[in-house]
Amino acid sequence: MRPTHLALIAVLAMTGAAPAQDTDPTPAADGSLAMAAAADSAQTEPVEAIGPLAPRDAADVALEDFIWVARPVIVFADSPNDPRFIEQMQLLADRPDPLLERDVVIVTDTDPSARSGPRTALRPRGFSLVVMQKDGSVGFRRPSPRDVREIVRGIDNFQFRQEELRSGGQ
Repeated sequence: MRPTHLALIAVLAMTGAAPAQDTDPTPAADGSLAMAAAADSAQTEPVEAIGPLAPRDAADVALEDFIWVARPVIVFADSPNDPRFIEQMQLLADRPDPLLERDVVIVTDTDPSARSGPRTALRPRGFSLVVMQKDGSVGFRRPSPRDVREIVRGIDNFQFRQEELRSGGQ
């Protein structure tokens, strides 16, 4: 595990981030996630096997595992030492509760040469923040770090989030 991941896990542990809720991690049967190399990804642990905001390395996940279960927030950089990557991870760690309420999982990719499934599918250039919807589509992308308030405001505008709120979900 990378040092930046360990630091974020430590920060999340101090904030009392709750463990993942029991959910069915089975992807949608219709395969609605149109991600090219995701099918080639190695088998991964269920979404709730680790804390929801503990960063997952993109090389260890398949985005379709999150369909209808969680909203991946993917942080791409060309190096774990990229100041924008460090800033983004700190911003996410500073306010975990709104992210937990919206079923967010954090995925990181700081190794372009590894060509992870998410990197191959989403094709970022340098630093990029990608917020996915529960149906597997891209909600929005940003080329610079964003605070949690801006991220959750964007998530709250997603159609599926609006439907969750109307149906009495979180």
